[in-house]
Amino acid sequence: MDADAPTPTDTLALPTLDAPAHGDGGSARLDVPPPVGPAPPPANALPLHVALSALAGLVTTIIWAITGGGYYWPAWVWLGVAIPVAVHAIIRFGLSAPASARHGLALHCMVTGLIGGILLIVWGFTTNDVHSFWPLWPLLILGVAVAVHALVIYADRLPGGRRREAQLEERVGELTRTRQGALDVQAAELRRIERDLHDGAQARLVALSLLLGRTEERLSDRPEEAELVRRARVEASAAIGELRDLARGIAPPVLADRGLAAAVEALGRRAVTPVTVDAEQLDQRPLPVVETAAYFVVAEALTNVAKHAAGAPAQIRLSEQDGRLIIEVADEGPGGAVADGGGLTGLRHRVEALDGTLTVTSVKGSGTTIHAEFPCGR
Repeated sequence: MDADAPTPTDTLALPTLDAPAHGDGGSARLDVPPPVGPAPPPANALPLHVALSALAGLVTTIIWAITGGGYYWPAWVWLGVAIPVAVHAIIRFGLSAPASARHGLALHCMVTGLIGGILLIVWGFTTNDVHSFWPLWPLLILGVAVAVHALVIYADRLPGGRRREAQLEERVGELTRTRQGALDVQAAELRRIERDLHDGAQARLVALSLLLGRTEERLSDRPEEAELVRRARVEASAAIGELRDLARGIAPPVLADRGLAAAVEALGRRAVTPVTVDAEQLDQRPLPVVETAAYFVVAEALTNVAKHAAGAPAQIRLSEQDGRLIIEVADEGPGGAVADGGGLTGLRHRVEALDGTLTVTSVKGSGTTIHAEFPCGR
């Protein structure tokens, strides 16, 4: 075979892969064309349409002149080809202009103008009596529809509309201030209750438990009475534990004393699963109500991890960005958590009451991530 003769692969054009450069350890790359979507109408479609329509009108006019003139019937041809051109122009404008309320009103006006123009031209072609202006009522209805559309769009610019908008803004601001005040009062009251429980009832129960212990020691020679005292001391110790848990659930002392970062780290140490805490130092402490809500987001998330993730490790990230407190708790459990479940719904309501947001991302086999954001509200 001739060495210079083309081989079958020389004459057949095949799609090739872009091979990596010499010495490049990368793999071959196939250039895939971008997905083809609905193509926009070509820019020259409308001028071509106008040209063809004008040609049709001119041809009929020439035919009319050649056949002896008389009644100018090509006017209907001109009207028939002009209507599609006008519709084409309106569609072209609707596809090119950005969608907005004003854009919708402009389209409405164009369509109304087209219909009104057709009515006027037909009236002019078919009626010689000026006094029988039958397009009046259709034009009036079309005009009223455009006026109502414009009134709906620009109602806020009317004097009454501006006053109403100002009143609504003032009312919203007042409700926001009163709600913030009520939440602050609630947070302060809860912390007062926690201090009262810690310094009052809990301290008395501790003293009672110590007293019962001393009494039990003195009744060593009377085992029946000593057993009753011992049982009373055990019940007192259990009541102390329950009261301590109740006080911690209302407002943990470490949160009030050392701040959110320390409280979150304490939650991580007490968790039954391995927990890694990444708590950045905040510039300033958020409002007490925000700190409390953020603390309970972490506490509830860790409770869910212990309940549903079977001891899977978890990570807690606490940071501040652009004046917002960000809490993120992620675990490596089985995932598949229901975002609208009872516990998460209550948690979301607690966050949203402070103008915050809470999102739950849970894919089966990929763990669960709870992301909450609060306005710091200093």
